[in-house]
Amino acid sequence: MVQVTAFKWVPPFAQGSVRDLRVRWALEEAGVAYDAELIGFEDQASPDYRAKQPFGQVPAYRDGEVAIFESCAIVLHIAGKSEALMPSDEAGRAEVTCWLFAASNTIEPWVGQLATIDLFAAASAWGQERRPEVETFLRKRLDELQTALGDRDWFAADRFSAADIIMTHVLRDLRHTDILADYPKLAAFVARAEARPAFQRALEAQMAAFREVERAMAQG
Repeated sequence: MVQVTAFKWVPPFAQGSVRDLRVRWALEEAGVAYDAELIGFEDQASPDYRAKQPFGQVPAYRDGEVAIFESCAIVLHIAGKSEALMPSDEAGRAEVTCWLFAASNTIEPWVGQLATIDLFAAASAWGQERRPEVETFLRKRLDELQTALGDRDWFAADRFSAADIIMTHVLRDLRHTDILADYPKLAAFVARAEARPAFQRALEAQMAAFREVERAMAQG
C-alpha cells in the first residue's frame, strides 16, 4: 500500500496549501489507493522521520519499492506509472515534465515570496519595502504564464497532466490575494482544475484530518 506523510493539523492559513495535497491529488487521478501517515510538529525532528524526509517536511512517500520525498519528485514518480497523468509518447512526457518544473522553478519562487511576506511579515519594515518589488516580478511571470496558456485548457500535451497539478497548487497559494482576478485565463484554469473530482477528494482528505483535531481541541 502506498503511504504518504501529512500533518495532523496546521493553522487555518496553511490549510489547503500543505504539499501532501499535490500527492494525494495525483494518487486520486491515477486511481491508486493510499494511506496517510499523520505526523505532529513534534515528530518532524525525530530520527525516524528524518530518515524518511531529511528536512522534516511533508510529504514523504513509500510504495514498497520506492521511498522518496519532495512533492514534485513524488508526483513525477506517480505520473510515470499512470497515463492519467503522463502521456506515453516521449514528446508529451517531455512537455509535461517541462511545465511541471516551470511551475515549481519559475512561478512558485515569486508566489512563495509574496505569501511569506503577506502571512508572516506584513507589518515589518522589510516586508513593506520588499512586497511591491516581489509583486511586480510575480505579475511579470503571470503575464507570461497567461500568454503561454492562451486559449488552452491545460498546460502540456493538450490534456490534463501532472504539470497541471503542480501549477494549480502553486497558483492556489495566491488565494489570500485578489491578484489572479487580473489574469482571467489563469483564474479559469485554476477553477477548472479545482472542479475535478480527484482534486475535491484530495482536498477533503487533507481537511478532514484538520477538522478532527480542531473538534478535539474545541472539546478540551
